[in-house]
Amino acid sequence: MKKLTSILVAMWITSGAFAQTAVQAPAKTPAKPAKKIVKKPATKKISAAAAKAAEQKTGTLLDEDGKEFDATDSAVTEVACELGNKVTLYRNAADNEHMALRWNQRVHRMTRVSTSTGANRFENTKYGLVWIGIPAKGMLLDAKRGQQLANDCKDAEQSATVATPVSAPATTPSTATTEPTKPIDIPAQTEQQRTAPK
Repeated sequence: MKKLTSILVAMWITSGAFAQTAVQAPAKTPAKPAKKIVKKPATKKISAAAAKAAEQKTGTLLDEDGKEFDATDSAVTEVACELGNKVTLYRNAADNEHMALRWNQRVHRMTRVSTSTGANRFENTKYGLVWIGIPAKGMLLDAKRGQQLANDCKDAEQSATVATPVSAPATTPSTATTEPTKPIDIPAQTEQQRTAPK
């Protein structure tokens, strides 16, 4: 019996050791699939020189985000400014609240801002551009830096309209011997009336 008890105790100890190792060993969980890392394509900022070179090579305009600008169905107005600056305006007849403006080889989307003066004011708040158009001229401002970019901008129609100078009325040369003219209905004074004391 001693042998039997020792065998049972040995079995119990060994079975407890197996149970203990089974408890201590972590249960294997199914492996999770690895997350896919998706990289978004980076939008590259292109310098004005690079944009100009790209435009000359491909003949396409780039907008402010570096994407190709489509000017179909737009009325294009070339505007010449002082100091040789040039601005191009793209307007769509169906959309009076927006226009596109080309400045330094980039096309910027501009949104109308109402004014109390009646001037056409368009702004691009992202880049700080402000276009103000009045019947005589237009100007482009940089609101972020507080400076003018282009002034005295005129399209072909505005340049053709030249203000005619106001001329003085035609006069005849006067001489010191001529008397001022008198209205016809006033009778001439007689010699007595001229010398009589008053």
